[in-house]
Amino acid sequence: MGGEFADVTLWAGELGAVHERFVHRFNREEPRQSALAYMRGLIAPLERKNGWTLAEEAGHAGPDRIHRLLNRIEWDADEVLDDVRDYVVEHLGDRDAVLIIDDTGFLKKGIRSAGVQRQYSGTAGRTENSQIGVFLAYAGSRGRTLIDRRLYLPTSWTDDRERCRQAGIKDTVAFETKVAMAKAMVRRAIHDRIPFRWVTADAAYGYSKGWRFELEQADVFHVMATTRHDTVVTRWSIDHPVHDLFPGLPRQKWKRRSCGNGAHGPRVYDWARVEVRPWHRPDRQHWVIARRSVRRPEEISYYIAYCPAGTTLDELIRVAGSRWAIEECFQTAKGECGLDEYQVRRYDGWHRHMTLAMAAHACLTVLRARQLDTHKAETDPPSSSTSASPRSDA
Repeated sequence: MGGEFADVTLWAGELGAVHERFVHRFNREEPRQSALAYMRGLIAPLERKNGWTLAEEAGHAGPDRIHRLLNRIEWDADEVLDDVRDYVVEHLGDRDAVLIIDDTGFLKKGIRSAGVQRQYSGTAGRTENSQIGVFLAYAGSRGRTLIDRRLYLPTSWTDDRERCRQAGIKDTVAFETKVAMAKAMVRRAIHDRIPFRWVTADAAYGYSKGWRFELEQADVFHVMATTRHDTVVTRWSIDHPVHDLFPGLPRQKWKRRSCGNGAHGPRVYDWARVEVRPWHRPDRQHWVIARRSVRRPEEISYYIAYCPAGTTLDELIRVAGSRWAIEECFQTAKGECGLDEYQVRRYDGWHRHMTLAMAAHACLTVLRARQLDTHKAETDPPSSSTSASPRSDA
C-alpha cells in the first residue's frame, strides 16, 4: 500500500491530520512530537523498525524518547483510539460496512513480554512462543482498516499476579476468552454508533451460540462461520446438526459464486442455504449456509446468518467473503506500518504501539481511497446531460 504514495509530502501531511485528532491527549510537547515521529517512522521504508531505527529516522540522538512514549509517559491509548476511529468514520464511514473479528500472532522470544507463551499462532501456522492480539476491522465500500485491538492474556499470566505486575498488567485485568474480547469490541462499536450493517467472524468466534444470541437480541445482522458440529433449530428438531441439512439438497439449490478475490484470483465455491428457526419474527430470517469446494466437494464449511427477510444468497456470500478483508489489513499493517515490529514488553506499551500503527494504517487507507476517487472521476464517462450522443432507453 505504502509504495503507491511516492509523494512523501502527501502522506506526511495526512499523518499530520491524523495526529491533530489526538494531539490533545498528551500533556507535553515532547510526547506529542514523538507520537508523530513514531508514526512517520512506521510508514517509512526502513528495513527494520525498532527503537533505534525509528529514532534515527526522527533525527533523535538515541531511542530514549521513543521508549518513553511507549512505556513511561502518561497517556491513554484507548482515548487516542477513539480519535482514530472518528477519523476512520469521517473518511470511510459506510452504513453497509462489515465489522470483522479475528486474531493474529506476534512471534516473540523469552517469557517477559505481556501475554507471551507457547500457543497456536495462525501467523506461523503452528504452536510458537508468541503473543496473540484480537482485532476488529472495519470494511466499507471505500476501504478497510483496523479500529480496535486487545492483547490476549492466557491463564498462565492471569493466574500469576506478580508476573502480571512486572509486565504492567493491573490487578483489575482478569482473564478473558478471545470471544469475550470480541464481544466487548463489537459492543463498544455499537455503543459509539459506528455505522455498519453486518458482523462476521471465523468459526473460532462464530461457533459461540451465546455471542450469536447477543447479536440477535441487539438486532445486529451477522454471518458467522461455524463448525460442522454446531446445531440449530429446524421444523424437525431443536438440536439439528448443520452438516445434516445439505446432503439431500437438490443440485439446483447449489450456486457457484465467487466470495471475493484472494491471493490467486477469485475465490469460487458452490454455495447453498437452508432456512432455520422458521417461527421467528416475520421481518427477519435465519439461514445455515454451506460453502463447498469446487475441486474437493467433500470439503464443506458452514455459516449461520441472521438477516432481514428477503436478503439474497449473493448478499450473504458477500458478507461471508468479506472476512478476508481483515487478513488483508493484517498483511498491509504488518508490511507497511510496522504492526508486528515492536520492542515493548509491557501491557500498556503493546496497546500504545498497536494504536499508533493502526492510526498509520488508517491514514494510508484514507489516502488510497482518495486516490481511487480521483482515478474514478478521471476515467468516468461524461454524464448523459453533457453528452452529444442521443440517449437510448432500450
